[in-house]
Amino acid sequence: MSRRTPAAIPDAFLDGYAALLGEVSATGRALGRPEREALRDLGERAAEAGYGLRELVGLYLGETRRLWGTLPGVARAAGVAERARTGDALLGAVEAAVSALGEGHERATRLAVREEEAVRREFIDDLLYGRSDLGRLAERAERFGLRLARAHAVAVAEGTGPYDDVHPVAGRVERELIGRFGDRDALITTKGGRLICIAASAEPALLEAFAATARSEVAGREGARRVAIGRPHSGAGGVVRSYEEALGTLELGEQLELGAPVLRAADLLVFPVLLRDRAAMADLVRSVLGPLTEARGGAEPLLETLSACAAAGYVNAEAARRLSVSVRTLSYRLERIKFLTGYDPADGLQRFTLETAALGARALGWPGTPL
Repeated sequence: MSRRTPAAIPDAFLDGYAALLGEVSATGRALGRPEREALRDLGERAAEAGYGLRELVGLYLGETRRLWGTLPGVARAAGVAERARTGDALLGAVEAAVSALGEGHERATRLAVREEEAVRREFIDDLLYGRSDLGRLAERAERFGLRLARAHAVAVAEGTGPYDDVHPVAGRVERELIGRFGDRDALITTKGGRLICIAASAEPALLEAFAATARSEVAGREGARRVAIGRPHSGAGGVVRSYEEALGTLELGEQLELGAPVLRAADLLVFPVLLRDRAAMADLVRSVLGPLTEARGGAEPLLETLSACAAAGYVNAEAARRLSVSVRTLSYRLERIKFLTGYDPADGLQRFTLETAALGARALGWPGTPL
């Protein structure tokens, strides 16, 4: 809804106001219900025409001031007391008129906001699910600041509870990103209880800032639990693809129990490929990690050791801290892994095989679930 300058609002929106004030000044009566409703309609029409409430109220107050001394009840008042009664009646009428105008204006504004939100939500649904003609979708995208001819990437944040458009975290993230980056071919929204950022691939810093801001805790309010970032792809179809990659990355992080708070689809490309062939993955887990079941206490503590070492970058002191064990205990476990499997965690290539098999084990639920 466009806004105009105060000087542009026409006197047509004063329809019948001078006569109304004249009658109130002469009789001292209050405004009736039909008159209030007529003023509400005027307020609604002004909002629909793009005029702000401040401009509309200014028009009415200016007209009141212009007419005041010429109104019959004021001009013919016999004394101070009568002039005071007339003035009180007039001020009551002005107050009621302004209130009715405001109600009508707000009614139209709320309706316009709801309609805009509905259009925006429909566009987002079509964009993320690819349900509309791509050419038409690109035209609609420009209304919301996206130029789909460029490549875009999608980041998805998942919280401990669902996000919606009025969630405080969603509002804070949008305010902070707009404050830092302005309107740079990006869109913040929610979908399926998750917080989403669609940004041009030329703005990688914006997606990183989205991840950091979404995860930050402010005023005791917990931030997002995990953020996944899809790869950049071109066109409207590219947004859908990047969004699906981000969702898949979140799911993969849960399956593999990955500890990183920010996951990138580009870093995990091998795992969807491997998981599509469950038989091959099961064979890898069985052949590489199967011997761990012979360890005292079973395979689970040794699998946890592999995961902790990988997360700690194979810094033994940090891995031991994560596991709440001594460095000596950690070293013993690594030796047991090497002895039982024949793969040495200290060797780069063999370490990669162990890590891949360990992630496969998490995805397949092994050893709790038989292969």
